[in-house]
Amino acid sequence: MSQTSNELIEKISHEVTARKDELLHLLADLIAFPTISPPARNTNEVQGFISGYLNELGFKTDMWEVYPGDSNVVGILPGTSPGLYKSLIVNGHVDVAEVGNDNEWDSSPFKTWIKDPYVYGRGVADMKGGIAASLIAIKILKELGIPLHGDLQFQSVIGEEVGEAGTLACTERGYTADYAVVVDTSDLHIQGQGGVITGWIIVESKETYHDGIRSKMIHAGGGVQGASAIEKMMKVISGLQELERHWAVTKSYEGFAPGVNTINPAVIEGGRHAAFIADRCALWITVHFYPDEDYEEVTKEIEQHIQAVASADPWLKDNPPQFVWGGKSMIEDRGEIFPSLEIDPEHPGTSCLANIYQSLLSEKTQIGMSSTVTDAGWLGRAGIPTVIFGPGKLEDAHAVNEKVEIQQLLDFTKVLAVFIAEWCNTRKGE
Repeated sequence: MSQTSNELIEKISHEVTARKDELLHLLADLIAFPTISPPARNTNEVQGFISGYLNELGFKTDMWEVYPGDSNVVGILPGTSPGLYKSLIVNGHVDVAEVGNDNEWDSSPFKTWIKDPYVYGRGVADMKGGIAASLIAIKILKELGIPLHGDLQFQSVIGEEVGEAGTLACTERGYTADYAVVVDTSDLHIQGQGGVITGWIIVESKETYHDGIRSKMIHAGGGVQGASAIEKMMKVISGLQELERHWAVTKSYEGFAPGVNTINPAVIEGGRHAAFIADRCALWITVHFYPDEDYEEVTKEIEQHIQAVASADPWLKDNPPQFVWGGKSMIEDRGEIFPSLEIDPEHPGTSCLANIYQSLLSEKTQIGMSSTVTDAGWLGRAGIPTVIFGPGKLEDAHAVNEKVEIQQLLDFTKVLAVFIAEWCNTRKGE
């Protein structure tokens, strides 16, 4: 691809460097909105700010509440010939991780401060730095008068930190494109990801027994065919551990350490009172799976294994475990899904992005897999070729004194600006 001349690339790069202070000022404006999640329900103001910014750049914007107080914003900058040229989604989330104890921070988490070579503040890495840099990249293209023949779409979404799937809401609303870049924390590596799904396994007795009946359940001649749901859940947990070990030796994926496809028994809730035999027990699990696996297949595999465990137990056979998977919110549903994302290094969008990175920064970017999860899987699941590519390091995300390297913000801005100009001016089919 060579839609963008070397002269124009140099002009964009120079302009980004000259806009350093403007970028840091915009980032400071975004950080000043305390969009902590949980508790969430606090993003309408920052989304109104972003919507206004996009409107000034000529975008047609759509802002709607996913939850009360939490709105998505999608802006579309119409291309001059959208039917003939490729379209692009740039996606980022405005919610940030919890702060913890403010006293552990060197300054206010919601007021940026600079200590070279970094800028600090809650969300500068995860991921308002990527949002601010993306907006500046688009503004530079606009002010340089660089036309885009294909549509450019900017998605500013909510809920990523608590699995509220703001990006899923965009796809459900019908937003799509020929390619997508999720500008979440990746240290400027081009990445896919594994997936995560949470689920509840519930063991429940048909009858409730007083504690005084227990001896009749567990001794010969007692005659009561009852059981403690808590004790039966121990068999379920043992079965999950057996399956987890089986996965560790039978499944693998390049870019992941062996055995990272785990089943974590995270929370257990059971019983009603010390005077009763536990008639109900619920186990909350978190399942990590590989990029080439779909969460529906993974959950089916777990259910089949646990059903086999239950069929071998006389009581569980008659009181089989029940399963509730996923959810659209850890806050509302106590459940979440992050679909996995495979990437094709040879896809025209991915190779274009990698080539621009190498041309501008005189080094190759790494193409591989993230060790965490993002909203990118929802775009991929919707059939949109997608990559994660953004500034910041994972070890700085969610950390006290969260930081991102200023030069990396500038480098990202340059690469994204040139990529937008290149991709949105590439004819479909090329």
